[in-house]
Amino acid sequence: MNWRTRFLALAGLLGLWVMSMGAFAQTPPLAAMLNEQIIMLPVGGGFGATQLETTIFKPNGDGPFPLALINHGKSPGNPLFQERARFLMAANALVARGYLVAIPMRRGFSKSGGAYINPGCNITSNGLVQAEGIREALVSLVKRPDVDAQRIVVIGQSHGGLTTMALGATPFPGVRGLINFAGGLRIEDRNTHCNWERSLVDAFEAYGRQTALPSLWFYGDNDSFWGPDLPKEMFARYNAGGGKARLISYGKFEEGDAHGMFAHRAGLVIWLKPVEEFLRGIGLPAAVVPRTMSPAQKAVLGPQLNAALREAHPPSGFAALTDVDAVPLLSSNCREIYRRWATYELPRGFAIGPAGQCGSATSVMPPKPDMPSDPVQRALATCEQIAKSACKLYAIDDDVVWKP
Repeated sequence: MNWRTRFLALAGLLGLWVMSMGAFAQTPPLAAMLNEQIIMLPVGGGFGATQLETTIFKPNGDGPFPLALINHGKSPGNPLFQERARFLMAANALVARGYLVAIPMRRGFSKSGGAYINPGCNITSNGLVQAEGIREALVSLVKRPDVDAQRIVVIGQSHGGLTTMALGATPFPGVRGLINFAGGLRIEDRNTHCNWERSLVDAFEAYGRQTALPSLWFYGDNDSFWGPDLPKEMFARYNAGGGKARLISYGKFEEGDAHGMFAHRAGLVIWLKPVEEFLRGIGLPAAVVPRTMSPAQKAVLGPQLNAALREAHPPSGFAALTDVDAVPLLSSNCREIYRRWATYELPRGFAIGPAGQCGSATSVMPPKPDMPSDPVQRALATCEQIAKSACKLYAIDDDVVWKP
C-alpha cells in the first residue's frame, strides 16, 4: 500500500468524526454582495472519500467564471479547531474582476473530513500531500457549470503557499499560474529534531525542478516566521532548479507581521497591482467588471441603502474606477485613501470636497453614532464634517458618478 492509499484510507475513516467535532462552531454572517456560501465539497473515492468545508464567493450570474482557488495556512495547534478561512479582502478583489473564488479547508482542518498527515521534517512530502488534497478539490470544482475549467489560478498563504508551489510540481489541467504569499512551513515541534530551514529550501528546489508554471511570490522583511533572507534563498534555489518565479520583496509591512500581509486590508495596495499584471500575463482577466445588485442582494442590503440617492447619481463615464490619478481635487492623503477604497467591499461610497477633502465608507465599516447606515450617505456626511462645506459624490460601488 503506497503513501497515497494509506493517506486516503486514514482520511476517510476519520472524516465523520472530524466533521462532527466541528459542527458546533459558529458561522459569521455571509457576505451577500459576494454571494458567499459554504458547501461540503466531495473529494476522493473509495475509503478515501470525504468532504471538504469550502467557501465559495462568486459574481452574479451563471458563469462560467475563471476560478481562483485560495489555499489557507496552518495555525498552531490541532488543525481540527482552526477556523474556516475566508480572505474577504482578496475574495472581494477577485470577484470584482469576474472570478469565482473557492477556499477549501484541507483534510483535517476545521469541519473538513479526513486527517492532517504530518510527515515530520520532510517538508517536501508535506507540501505534496497537501497538494494532493487540492488536486482532489479541483477535480470536483471544475465539474461545476459556473467554473471555467480552462482558466484557473491557484493562490496560497503561508502553509497554503507551500501547498500551492507543491501543486505546481504535479500540475492540474487548466491551472495557468501560481501566486505565493509568504509560503512555507516552520517546524517548532520539540519532538521533531531537524533543520527545518534546510528542509524548506530543499522543498522549493524540488518543486522548481518539476514545474513549468509561472509564479509570483510576495515576502516581507518583518516576517516573524523567517525574516528576509530565507525566502531569497528559497527563490534562488527554486529558479535554479528550473522554476519560473518572480519575487516581490516589499520590505517592511508597516501594519504588522508581514506573514499576514495577504489577509490584511492594508496589504491590498502592495499586492493587487502586481497580481493584476501577473494575471494579464497568463491570459486571465484583471480588469474590474461593473457589478449591480441582484434581487436577493437588494433584499438583504436594501434596508441600509438609499435608493433615491443612487438613482440620482448614475454612472457618468468620467473615468475608470481604478484610475486614481483622474480623481480631481484630492490631497495626497485622500488620493491614497481612494486607492485603498477602490479595493474594498460593496456597497461603498466616496465623496470629495472643494479643497482636497474626502470621505469614504463601505458596508462593513460600522457607522459612528448619528451617521447614516447607507455607506454612500455616510461618505458624503464624513466628507462634509471634515470640509465644513458641501461635498460631491465621486463614486458609488464600482461606478464613477462624478460630473465636472
